[in-house]
Amino acid sequence: MSSEVYFSNFRSRSQGENKNSKIKQLFDRAGFGEFINKNDLTAIKLHFGEKGNDAFLKPVLINSVVEKTLEYRAKPFLTDTNTLYYGSRHNAVDHLQTAMKNGFAYAVTGVPVIIADGIRGDNWIPVNVGLNHFSKVKIAGDIEKSDSMLVLSHFKGHGMSGFGGAIKNLAMGCASAPGKIEQHQCAKPIITEECTGCETCIGSCPVSVMSLVEGKAVYDRGECIACNNCLSNCPESAIELDLDSLPEFMERMVEYAFGAVINKEGKVGYINFLMDITPDCDCESFSDASIVPDIGILASNDPVALDKASYDLVNQEAGLENSLLEHHHHQGGDKFRGVWEGVDGRVLLEYAEEIGMGFQKYELITL
Repeated sequence: MSSEVYFSNFRSRSQGENKNSKIKQLFDRAGFGEFINKNDLTAIKLHFGEKGNDAFLKPVLINSVVEKTLEYRAKPFLTDTNTLYYGSRHNAVDHLQTAMKNGFAYAVTGVPVIIADGIRGDNWIPVNVGLNHFSKVKIAGDIEKSDSMLVLSHFKGHGMSGFGGAIKNLAMGCASAPGKIEQHQCAKPIITEECTGCETCIGSCPVSVMSLVEGKAVYDRGECIACNNCLSNCPESAIELDLDSLPEFMERMVEYAFGAVINKEGKVGYINFLMDITPDCDCESFSDASIVPDIGILASNDPVALDKASYDLVNQEAGLENSLLEHHHHQGGDKFRGVWEGVDGRVLLEYAEEIGMGFQKYELITL
C-alpha cells in the first residue's frame, strides 16, 4: 500500500500566492477539515524554539493553520512539552516566556499557548501500546485529552535520530518528562580517554550523578537520566554518544509516537516544512547553516509517508557548501548521514511501518 503526500514548492510569482496560501491549499487537499469538528479542542503541536535558535517555524506560517482550523469552528491551541535537558524550556514558566519571546503570543496568533505536560512535566496519562519496548507510554495530559491534532514539524537533522520530522515531533514532543527519560534510558553517554578532569560536566549535571575519580569524570549509570547536558557542555568533546544504542533509542521513540496518536485514529494531520534545513534540532541554542536549499511544504495523514517523502526530497538536493555537510554533496547522497555519520534515521521509518503507523511507499502529489 501507499499513502498520498501533498507537496507545494516555495515559488510564488502571482498576486495572492504565497507561503500562507500554499499552507491553506495543502490543508484542504490533505482533507484535514474532514476530521476537525465544531468545538474540537484541537492541539496544534509544534516546537517553539530554544532561546537563541532562529530556525523554528515562524508564527506567521502557523497562523495559516490556525485560521483554517477556526473555519471549522474548532478551538485550537498551540502546544509543546517541557524538555528533559535544562535549557530555556525545562519548565512551563520558562517555556512560555521563551515561546512569547520567539513570537508565539496570543496577540500574534490569536490562540492560547498551552504547555501540555504541566508546569514541571508531571501532567501525563498512561497510554496502552503493547509494543516491544513499552507496554504503556506516558503521554502529555493535555495532548492526550485533546479531540484532534495537527502536527507541524520543521524538518531538519538530528544527532541521535539522523533527522527530525513528524515522527520525532510526536515521540519527544508529546511525551512527558518521565516519558522522555524512558526513551533516552538506552542511550547514555560515553566518557572517553580525552577527559581532562575539568569538572565542567559535573557542574552541568542536573541530577548530580557525576563525579571525579583519579582525575577522570565518571557517572552513576543507574541514576543518569540521559539528558546529555554533559555531552553538550564538555569543552574537550570528551563525552560522546553511544552510537550502538541509537537503533534501540529510535525504536523507543517510534513507540512513543505511536502512543501519541493511537487514541486519535483518523483525527490527526501532519505538515512538514522543508526550509532552514539545519543539521541540528531546534532544541539547540543556535541555528547552524542549512545543509540544502529550501524545498517546500508537505502534508499528509500518514506521518511515515510524510517523513519518507521529506527525507527523499532533501537527499535529491545538492548539498550546500560552507555547511556542516562535508560528504554527500551530490544529488542523491544521504545528507543526514553526511552530517551524522553512524546515525541511520531510516531505522525510524522502517520500525514505524513495522508497527503499523503508516507506509514508506507514497504518491507525491504536487499542487
